[in-house]
Amino acid sequence: MRSFTRLHAARLCSGIALISLPAVARADEVAQATAGTEASSPAPVASNEIIVTATRQSQKLQEVPMAINVATGQDLQKFKIFDVKDVSQLAPGLQLSNADGRSNTTTLRGISFNPDQGTSPAVQIYYNEAPADAQTVFTAIYDIQQIEILRGPQGLLRGLSAPAGSITITTRKPKFDTVEGEVQATATDRGGFNVQGGVSLPIIQDKLALRVAGLVDGNRINHVTDVTNGLRSRSRTESGRVTLGWKPNSDVNVNLTYQYLTADNRQLQQVVGTGNTPYNIPDTNIPDTTVRSGPPLTASDYAAVQDGIFRSINDTHLLNLTADWSLANSRISFVGAHQYSKLKISRDLDAANALPGYVMFSDVVMPYNVNTAELRWASTNRSGLTWGVGAFYYRQTGTTTVHQDGSQLLTQAAPDALVFGSTTPNLFQVASFTNVPVQSTTWSFNGNLGYIAGPVRIEAGLRYSILKNIQTTQLSLSGDVTQPPTEIIPPELQRNVHKPVTGGVTVDVRLSPQTNFYVSYGHAYRMGTTGVATPAGISNDLVQTQPEQTDSIEAGFKGTAFDRAVTYSVSAFYQKINNYISRFDAIYYDAPDAQPQNAQFAFNYNGDATIKGVEAQIGVKPMRDWDFNVAASYTRARFKNAMVPCNTLDANGNFFVRGPGNVSYCKSNGRVSETPDFSLTANTELRFPIESAGVTPYIQALFVYTPGFYSERVDYHYQNRENLNLFVGVRAEDAKWELSGFVRNLLNQKRITNRGQGTGQFNTILGGVIDSGYRGVNVTNPREFGVTLSHRW
Repeated sequence: MRSFTRLHAARLCSGIALISLPAVARADEVAQATAGTEASSPAPVASNEIIVTATRQSQKLQEVPMAINVATGQDLQKFKIFDVKDVSQLAPGLQLSNADGRSNTTTLRGISFNPDQGTSPAVQIYYNEAPADAQTVFTAIYDIQQIEILRGPQGLLRGLSAPAGSITITTRKPKFDTVEGEVQATATDRGGFNVQGGVSLPIIQDKLALRVAGLVDGNRINHVTDVTNGLRSRSRTESGRVTLGWKPNSDVNVNLTYQYLTADNRQLQQVVGTGNTPYNIPDTNIPDTTVRSGPPLTASDYAAVQDGIFRSINDTHLLNLTADWSLANSRISFVGAHQYSKLKISRDLDAANALPGYVMFSDVVMPYNVNTAELRWASTNRSGLTWGVGAFYYRQTGTTTVHQDGSQLLTQAAPDALVFGSTTPNLFQVASFTNVPVQSTTWSFNGNLGYIAGPVRIEAGLRYSILKNIQTTQLSLSGDVTQPPTEIIPPELQRNVHKPVTGGVTVDVRLSPQTNFYVSYGHAYRMGTTGVATPAGISNDLVQTQPEQTDSIEAGFKGTAFDRAVTYSVSAFYQKINNYISRFDAIYYDAPDAQPQNAQFAFNYNGDATIKGVEAQIGVKPMRDWDFNVAASYTRARFKNAMVPCNTLDANGNFFVRGPGNVSYCKSNGRVSETPDFSLTANTELRFPIESAGVTPYIQALFVYTPGFYSERVDYHYQNRENLNLFVGVRAEDAKWELSGFVRNLLNQKRITNRGQGTGQFNTILGGVIDSGYRGVNVTNPREFGVTLSHRW
C-alpha cells in the first residue's frame, strides 16, 4: 500500500578493528587477550606483537593463514571508537550500517544482507566466543580487550556459517594479582557524551577475581531535526557488565560474564527534495496549496518532515560462560551463552510525509531469546600432528508482534480525521495485527586435522550441520475490514530442514623468519528463508528463497622487515556464490489481491554472484616516536547473469509486469551491495616526549577515502568522500592519564551515503498517487569537536 522505500545503509555502528594497526598491542594486553581460550601458550613475543585466536589457537597476527584485522582496547580508545559512525574509518572494505535505527548489519568484501530478509547474517558476530545479536553487541562497545575481523567465508572454526566473515569481540577479563582500572569521559560540541570505565578486584589472590565495567552514552545519531514537529534525533545507552574469573589451578580457567543494556534511540529519517502540495481540494483536481509535505530540503539541511516519531528501545540481558581445562598436549573448552533482548519500536510509516497531518503508526515488539553451547577438544601440539573435534548447539525462540496502520485514502483529498478509528468519508481504515513466531535450531559437529613440519603447516576440516527452521505468520485485520487470525504462509513452506557440510583447508609456508605465504579454500552455507509477510497470491519463488552456497580461494603474503619497523600483508581472493540471497525493495507486483493498483513490496530472491579482490596494508615506523599506516581494499562484487525482480515501465511511465509471473525479472550483472569497489584508510601518530616533565604531547590523524560510484538500483551517482579526523593531546609517560581534543570530519563534507529508490508516495484507491516530493537519504555527519579525559590506575 505504500511505495516509499526504507533506506538500507548509512549510519555506521561501533566496534571494529584496524586493518592498518598490526603492531600496537602491549605485552600485558597480549597476555589478557589469550587468557581463557583453548589455545596453547604461544611462544614468547615482543612487546609490540599481537596474539590472536582467530583459528582457535593462539598465534602471532603475522602468522595467521587468513586475512584478519585486529584492534585492541587501546586502539578503540585511541581513535574514540565508541560511536557507531566512526567504525568504517578504520578498515577498508568494511561497512557497518544501521538502516532503520533498529537493525545493525555488516558488509564485508562487498557482501551484505538486509535484516528483514530473515536469513542469518553475511558476517557472524561472536561475543566472548559465543554467537550474539549485532543489535546488542554493537550498541555498547566498552571495556573491550580485543576485536578480530575474519575476512572470507566461515564454515569450520565457529558454529555458524557465514559467506563474508566473522567478527569476534572479547571483553576485558579480571586480573587476579592486582587492583587495576580506568575511566574515560568524552564530550562534544554537538551534544554527545560518553563515560565508560572498568575496574578489576582480586578476591582470592591468583584464584578468584572480579571485574566491573559500565557505560553511559548519548549522542544525536544522524543529527537530524524534524521541521514538522520540532523533534531531534537522539540516543541514550546505559550498560553494565560484571565478570567473575576463577583459576583453581594452572590448568583450569573459568570466566562468567553478565551484561545488561538499555538503549533508547529516536532516529528521524532525513529527506531531500522540493516537497509538494500532495492533497487536492475535496471533489476537485485542484491542489490544496495550504497544505505542504514540507519545505525544499537539501543534504546539508539534516532535516526530517514526518509527523510522528521513530523510537526504538532495546533491553538486553546477556550471560556468557567460558571454561578451559588443559590436559596433556590438549585442551577441553566450553562456551555457553544466554541472551534475552526485547526490542520495542514505534514509528510513523509515512517518513516522507506524503500524508501531511496523518500518522501511519507501526508498533513492533521483537523478543530475541537465544541459547548456545559449544564443547571443543583440541590438541596443543606445535609440531607434528594436530587435531580437534567439537559440537555446537544454537536455539532461537520468540514471537514478534506487529500492530500496523494500513489505511487507504479513497481520493487525493486530505483525511477528515487524524486518529485511527474515527469514521471519515475519505479514509478506508484498516489495521493489521501480525504474530511471527521464531523457532530456529542448529546442531553441528566438526573435526579437523593438521600437520606441522618445520616451516610448513597444513590444516583441513569439515563441519556437519543440522539446520531446522519453522516460519509461520498469523495475520488479523480490524477497522473497515475485519479478519480473524489467519495463517498466511503456505504449509509446504513453513518447515525447513537442511544438512549442509562446510569446511576448508589451508597451507601455510614460512618462507623466512619474517615472511609467511598462505593459500586457503573455504566453503560456507546459508539456509534459505521464507518471507513471513509477503503479499497473498504470489508464486512460491517470491515467498521462499533457495539455500546459498559459497566457495572461496585466497592467497596472501604477510611479513615484517627492518626489525619490525615495517609490517605488511597482501591478499588476493576469488569467491563464487551460488544462489546469493538478496533483497529487492519497492518491486511492483501484480497479484489477485493487489489493492490498490501499483502496489509495491520488498522481495527476497536468489542470484548467482562472483566476488574478487585484493587487500593490502603496510605499517611503517620511521622513528621511535612516529607511526604511519596505510590500508586499501579493492573488491568487485557483482551478480553474474542473475534473473532478479525488477520494475518495468510502459510508454506512459506506468508500472507493469513483463512476463507470466507476479513480478518482472531482469538479467543483472550489477553490484551485490551498495558500496564502492575501492576504499582506503590511513592514520599516523607523531609523539613529542618531554622526559623532564614526564609527559608526551602527540598529534594523530585518521583519513578515509571513499570514491564515488554509480548505483543502478537507485539511479544515482554517489560523490567521493574524503574524511579527515584530527586528534591532539598529551599523555603521561607512564600512560596513567591522558587529555586529548579532536575534530571529526574536519573538511565538513556533507555527502549522501545512501539514497532511496524513489520519492515517498501513497496510493489512493480511486484518486491515483499522492507524492511527497521527498526521497529518504543518509548523509555523513557534520563536523564535530570534542575532548576526552582518561585516567588509569
